[in-house]
Amino acid sequence: MFFHVLTLFPDMIMDGLNTSILGKAMERGCIRAEAVNIRDYTLDKHLKVDDYTYGGGAGMLMQAQPVYDCTMAVLDSIAKRGAECGNATDAKKTRVIYVTPQGRIFDQKTAQELAKEEDLIFLCGHYEGIDERVLEEVVTDYISIGDYVLTGGELPAMVMIDAIARLVPGVLNNDESAQTESFGNGLLEYPQYSRPRIWHDKEVPPVLLSGDHKKVEEWRLEQSLIRTKERRPDLYEKWRESHL
Repeated sequence: MFFHVLTLFPDMIMDGLNTSILGKAMERGCIRAEAVNIRDYTLDKHLKVDDYTYGGGAGMLMQAQPVYDCTMAVLDSIAKRGAECGNATDAKKTRVIYVTPQGRIFDQKTAQELAKEEDLIFLCGHYEGIDERVLEEVVTDYISIGDYVLTGGELPAMVMIDAIARLVPGVLNNDESAQTESFGNGLLEYPQYSRPRIWHDKEVPPVLLSGDHKKVEEWRLEQSLIRTKERRPDLYEKWRESHL
């Protein structure tokens, strides 16, 4: 899977993605990522990519031309790579995600959906956002990580890439981890324990030491239900309704 991030701060993206599990996954070739500097595509001799908004108002707006040309260049590179590999996939069908608080909320289901794609393009806005006209031409998905506003789209893009990438086969050493964690089955994850057996007078639940896998699974489901009901009653109600 190949992640393409269109941004004004490419170092921020690559410094974040080149570490920990994702960095190791890229070294192994499980995933690929690039940060493309939108500023490289401006026609302005001073490398300017923003201007005042029509109608007045505070702040500057990213202009359509550099964003459009940057997006087209990435789509063209995707098409060329596909042709070289004998893959006739239409690059125009590549999903271009605009990271915005106005989008639908990102969740595990969305991550699972996007993990099936070969290429994903993330468009990171700044200032007051991006000229609406180019968004209408290039964006396929408007996605938010929550109902709050950040200074730019880079952090949300990295959050989504992390959640999506870990679902790609080979990224995690144990692929089962992605299936059993929180939200994998619509519930929060059950409590986990490691050595020592007793710590601060607190003992590991005996069932986890029993060796009875069926009882362990039953206990874990029970704990997931309890935890979800306490901490995310909205998720618990959805799960309960779907299992009536």
